[in-house]
Amino acid sequence: MPLVHHMPIEIGFKHCDPAGIVFYPRYTEMLHDTVESWFNHGLKIGFNNLHMNRNLGIPMANLQVDFRIPSKLGDQLTSKLSVKRLGRSSMQMQVHICGPDDAVRVEGRLTVVFADLEKICSVSIPEDIRALIEPYLDAEEA
Repeated sequence: MPLVHHMPIEIGFKHCDPAGIVFYPRYTEMLHDTVESWFNHGLKIGFNNLHMNRNLGIPMANLQVDFRIPSKLGDQLTSKLSVKRLGRSSMQMQVHICGPDDAVRVEGRLTVVFADLEKICSVSIPEDIRALIEPYLDAEEA
């Protein structure tokens, strides 16, 4: 069974439109926050270390989002990240943002590319990072 990274999300005023419903672009921030949390707490690489010390970035190459159930001010959600594909220089992740009943409210499919920040070009995923990512890879998708 592959590992899944979990991150709690409390819906605050900053996330909502005047009706108290999450404004849809804020979900893209939540998706990114989940990826950053995974690098910091799941993989224990540290986003700062990745960028500042290793000179690597993971820019978004593709983002697909399905909005299924609205969320409101005060809702307690959980985002769940798994890896669906691990290529030479890119990976595709799936993030489900779920309510307390575990119903998927938002599904995101994110493809990032490992890039050299100085040369601004794709690079192979470093072996030490690949080894940390592989336990999150859904074997059925690989």
